[in-house]
Amino acid sequence: MKRILIAVALVVAAAVIFIVGRSLGAEPLRVSSTGSRYAVTVVVDEPTTGRVPVEVRVASGDPDAVAVSAVMPGMGHATPELTARETAPGRFVAEGELFPMSGAWEVSIRLDGPAGAETLVVNALITG
Repeated sequence: MKRILIAVALVVAAAVIFIVGRSLGAEPLRVSSTGSRYAVTVVVDEPTTGRVPVEVRVASGDPDAVAVSAVMPGMGHATPELTARETAPGRFVAEGELFPMSGAWEVSIRLDGPAGAETLVVNALITG
């Protein structure tokens, strides 16, 4: 009887950890920036560390090329630029390890097209 109670308690504890862990997951990140040539919204569905896709939705302007990089000013970290591929008209996705640690990051979006080149910056809180 004692073993059954322990097994039930372990199953309940595992279920609670699973449910609470899922509910505490990071909310999708959506931030926008407007420059003189382009306007973008940056979307990170799971703003966590490691390899994550970063989507750049271009609201105005028609860039031929988009690249994304990140800097963590508080710690002096910077990541190499990732080239984004166009997945649909006005939508670009960069994939790679943009955020090696949690914290406050500045994400730079470099756009280049017929209107010229421009770099827009958005702030991103990466929660781990």
